[in-house]
Amino acid sequence: MEFSIKSGSPEKQRSACVVVGVFEPRKLSLAAEIIDTNAKGYLSDIIRRGDMEGKAGSSLLLHNVPGILADRVLLIGLGKEKDFREKEYREAIALSVRTLNETGAFEATLYLTELLVKKRDVRWRIRQATLSALDTLYRFDQLKSKKDDVRRPLRKLTFCVERRNELDPAEQAVAQGLAMADGVTLTKNLGNLPGNVCTPTHLAETAVELGKEYNLKVEVLERSDMEQLGMGSLLSVARGSHQPPKFIVMQHMLGKTEDKPIVLVGKGITFDTGGISIKPAGEMDEMKFDMCGAATVFGLMKFAAQCKLPINLVGIVPSTENMPGGAATKPGDVVTSMSGQTIEILNTDAEGRLILCDALTYAERFDPDCVIDIATLTGACVVALGQVASGLMANDDALARDLLDAGNVAWDRAWQLPLWDDYQDLLKSNFADMANIGGRWGGTITAACFLSRYAKKYRWAHLDIAGTAWRSGDKKGATGRPVPLLGHYLLERAGLL
Repeated sequence: MEFSIKSGSPEKQRSACVVVGVFEPRKLSLAAEIIDTNAKGYLSDIIRRGDMEGKAGSSLLLHNVPGILADRVLLIGLGKEKDFREKEYREAIALSVRTLNETGAFEATLYLTELLVKKRDVRWRIRQATLSALDTLYRFDQLKSKKDDVRRPLRKLTFCVERRNELDPAEQAVAQGLAMADGVTLTKNLGNLPGNVCTPTHLAETAVELGKEYNLKVEVLERSDMEQLGMGSLLSVARGSHQPPKFIVMQHMLGKTEDKPIVLVGKGITFDTGGISIKPAGEMDEMKFDMCGAATVFGLMKFAAQCKLPINLVGIVPSTENMPGGAATKPGDVVTSMSGQTIEILNTDAEGRLILCDALTYAERFDPDCVIDIATLTGACVVALGQVASGLMANDDALARDLLDAGNVAWDRAWQLPLWDDYQDLLKSNFADMANIGGRWGGTITAACFLSRYAKKYRWAHLDIAGTAWRSGDKKGATGRPVPLLGHYLLERAGLL
């Protein structure tokens, strides 16, 4: 998909289609009014007849509109103007792109990007339009013998801005949006691959390829390396699988030498049966998505490299399958983590924290500015927050606020849950330093409490994306979240927002 930026009047655009908005009830946007004036009331007549009320989600494609140079005009319903905010803007962009693609348009000029969105500037509108457009057009058909039949797919979009002094920031926003969308696409593709394809070895090979393409420093630790480092917790999860575990480290170091790096840690369970504490069969196929935290790290490393962000960034991905078998870890086993702390494993399906804790200890060697882990960690988070917000817990309030703010800007929101010491007592064990589960109540928080015991030497935040990393049902598939949230956080840290 090719994107460009333009400033100019809609009636003068030589385009296959010009896209303008209509508010409810029957109120033309500014660009639509200009077209209507040049068309001598053509749009007003159509609206007056009731063909377009302006309801959100509605559209109307017009041919041969007089007085303009474009072949067609697409009217997009925007809902009530007083209620037009971030969600409505993104949905209008998505509807435009979907309609254009379905009608066979190969290029179009969008004036929706000129619309006022409260508290959001032109850079936000352009970045979001780019992300929404590419998200709408995304298809995963790599494994189909017959690809999805898309007639004359949309190839070029021109985003319009109202003033010429907005052209440069809009161009920068398009570049950022494209890079972020490429990161989202990589995250989705990895998440959507089945477990027999996207193995720990596949993730390691993907990291090596990323390193070659973007000049990242990449290191892949094998089982023997993890044994030497004392990663007994991670290796306890890998024991039941025939697939060898991999511990992947990627480094993007374009910041100042003295700048401490931001470290991202992604849970990379490429398939989660639950181990000996096996999961119910229903929807177990979706456990291929249990590596979406790892996929997020890959997407963000690609984004940072593509944007050449002037920061130091380290991505760490501990990866294995969680399988039952004769060698698999049993409930009641006690293992020793890299930190030296011992863990009684009461439930082998609480395995994500067991691989993350060794990765968090490994992160200490980078003397990080902060560490952020991303994991599809707990079903309790889905119960608490649904599929709208990711769960956020942190040992540093300033870091938590920065991430919450980034999520609000990106419209990839998170919600902070408490990380009080009161919850730590739930992890007590009679036989080890801690248990790997804390009982029925507050499961999202006790999982974070477990991880916090390995993150005491730096600022740390934990994102539980169990409810936001993928969708179920007819639209089953990875969402690419929280790449936009963390991408905006990295842009802010790089001074580019």
